[in-house]
Amino acid sequence: MVEVAKHIKPPARGELEITTVNQEFLKDKLLKVQTMARGFAWLDTGTHDSLSEASTFLEVLEMRQGLKVACLEGIAYRQGWIDSDTLRENAQPMLKNDYGKYLLSILEENEASLTKNLEY
Repeated sequence: MVEVAKHIKPPARGELEITTVNQEFLKDKLLKVQTMARGFAWLDTGTHDSLSEASTFLEVLEMRQGLKVACLEGIAYRQGWIDSDTLRENAQPMLKNDYGKYLLSILEENEASLTKNLEY
């Protein structure tokens, strides 16, 4: 993707568009498309207003759902790419803030789930 983007000339407003990159992949028969399932959202951040709207959307979502959007450590742990010790190590320097506490809550949630499964 980076190589494709390097060769694209920006339009008059000076911003590269992801659509242009997609068109290049389509032209080369390398584009794979998947319909976004329920619960996914595409957030445009190309203007100050749309960036502010996206930020507000994510803030409200995280506050109301109690989940972090794009928490890379959490994704890596749930996918099995890192183990609980690594997640705990990553959380350690951030335990004074909400993000570090959230990482530990992922471990606690998983441990509670494992305990519950053992009870059955």
